[in-house]
Amino acid sequence: MSSELAKKECKACDGGTPVLKGDALLQMKSQLDGDWQVVNERRLERQYKFPDFRRALEFTCRVGEIAEAQGHHPDIYLTYGEVHLQIWTHKAGGLTESDFILAAKINELDQAG
Repeated sequence: MSSELAKKECKACDGGTPVLKGDALLQMKSQLDGDWQVVNERRLERQYKFPDFRRALEFTCRVGEIAEAQGHHPDIYLTYGEVHLQIWTHKAGGLTESDFILAAKINELDQAG
């Protein structure tokens, strides 16, 4: 099932892109399925568990392909059976709509197996 967010494309930040705060941030979070957490109103984080290193690495590579296609790159921490993602718009210094779009696209990867 594709979410409305996942159908959108990430937009490049020019440094003047406003960050989401308060109600606007909560509204965007409510559109995002999955176990994503908003941390300090600054970044999105999610942890994925896998039975082994190979599957964690394969997932990491698939996330990388999406990130490259969108021109929006998460911080990825890979270890045996685990992938931890952090997403925020570095130039804006916080969360923008593109961060939620990328998370929604990654959610679809997660649903695809």
